[in-house]
Amino acid sequence: MKQLQECVVIPATHNMKFGLVTYLWGKDWDLPTLIANCEKAGYAGVEVRTEHAHGVEASLTPGQRALVKQRFANSPVTCVGYGSNYEYHSPDPAILRKNIEGTKEYVKLCYDIGATGLKVKPNNLPKEVPPEKTIAQIAASLNEVGKFARDYGQMIRVEVHGTLTQQLPNMKLIFDQVTEPNVRICWNGNDADLLPPGLEANFNMVSKWIGDTTHIRGIKIVDYPYEELFRLFAGIKYNGWILLEATATHDDTIVAMKEQLALFNAIIAKL
Repeated sequence: MKQLQECVVIPATHNMKFGLVTYLWGKDWDLPTLIANCEKAGYAGVEVRTEHAHGVEASLTPGQRALVKQRFANSPVTCVGYGSNYEYHSPDPAILRKNIEGTKEYVKLCYDIGATGLKVKPNNLPKEVPPEKTIAQIAASLNEVGKFARDYGQMIRVEVHGTLTQQLPNMKLIFDQVTEPNVRICWNGNDADLLPPGLEANFNMVSKWIGDTTHIRGIKIVDYPYEELFRLFAGIKYNGWILLEATATHDDTIVAMKEQLALFNAIIAKL
């Protein structure tokens, strides 16, 4: 009889980094203040969002873009990317084209400021259009902007968003038709993640397309199983960003940011 060998369990490795999305926290800070406050809170990176006070927009001149890049280069805070509102579900060809071309302009901005990707989103499945047609249109649009972004070394980060499109089976249907390797999913910490068959099954449904950014609404701020989510991320050796996109208001945002980082670190320490 052969001697049974001892079973050695090798723990999953990961390098999750914590940062901020300027959704509500940070939306009123100019760029120097945003960077300084992320430094104070110990945040390693930030995804700057559209139409906020820091003013990182495609309207910036080449010199202004270079200044944004230099501000981050002089700081320990990484400019992870830009959070846009570009979407590709509209049945109106002119609106769709406007979103695609706008995406391309902001890809150029991301390149110029030293970021690594642009966040976009599917946002709807219009009732007047067969769902499979809209899903194919979204995927084709993502392939077009993804191919464009590849020439700039940028990732297209597709936020799991929209009443119907945030449902993971629909995200899977979209990504089944995505062919560009730099088009990836940005997990968004939605309640829809918990719909049957549950978080783990929904996660596994799309995990092969998950990129390098994840949005969370706040540990212990919302009722979401973040410990389970981070274990799932560790299981796929996720080496990306966990970006706080909190909506709760606080008298002292820096203190609240530090609290979130501490909660995150406490969970990571258990993995």
